[in-house]
Amino acid sequence: MFDFDGLLMDTETTLLGCWQYEWRQHGLELDPDTFFADHGGDVTAEHYRRLAAAVGPGFDYETSHARRLAYREELHSRLGLRDGIDVWLTQARDAGLRCAVASSSTEEWVTSMLARVDRLDAFAVLAFGDEVRAPKPAPDVYMLALDRLGLDPAQAIAVEDTPHGAAAAQAAGLSCIAIPNPFADLTHFTAADLVLTTAAELSLQDAIKALTGTAPQHSPDSSIHKH
Repeated sequence: MFDFDGLLMDTETTLLGCWQYEWRQHGLELDPDTFFADHGGDVTAEHYRRLAAAVGPGFDYETSHARRLAYREELHSRLGLRDGIDVWLTQARDAGLRCAVASSSTEEWVTSMLARVDRLDAFAVLAFGDEVRAPKPAPDVYMLALDRLGLDPAQAIAVEDTPHGAAAAQAAGLSCIAIPNPFADLTHFTAADLVLTTAAELSLQDAIKALTGTAPQHSPDSSIHKH
């Protein structure tokens, strides 16, 4: 069960990049240390409030928004899956394991981005932030994905890139592999059971074995069984 932003695709870097670009259009610099939220909710409005306050009365939201999205689109035109992720998805398919996305982002965002890299069909189940009450670190989206898979938490493994994502997995009763994004504090992944630098560090089978002590089995319901 994969998170999306920052995990399957490095949209955290492009998100920061397009906001830094927009701040620079006004002769300003955005502090990356204060940019990322500690939850999975949408903080776009808050980012614009901060920019507007920094620019002052002359701030034009419509112009700023259009320019930022155009630059983000340019960045995304060159964006692929994170290192090793495509191999993991292929290994999961070959092992008969079902993959899911459990993201705090919206359906439109996640599906459009996965369609760009022709990997939408790699996932048997999708669950989104606009379908649940609370974003990560609340476990809601993981519980929804588990329900759609027809699995108990002990039969699945979460893969996350942020501490609040790992906390959401833990709250849902899931074991968690963390592959931190470039802006995540490695010391904060206390809820993760295994931390990797990239998915290329281990094969999916070896990562699952390191986490559970056993290799994944191709079971009749195509689920991962934790022993």
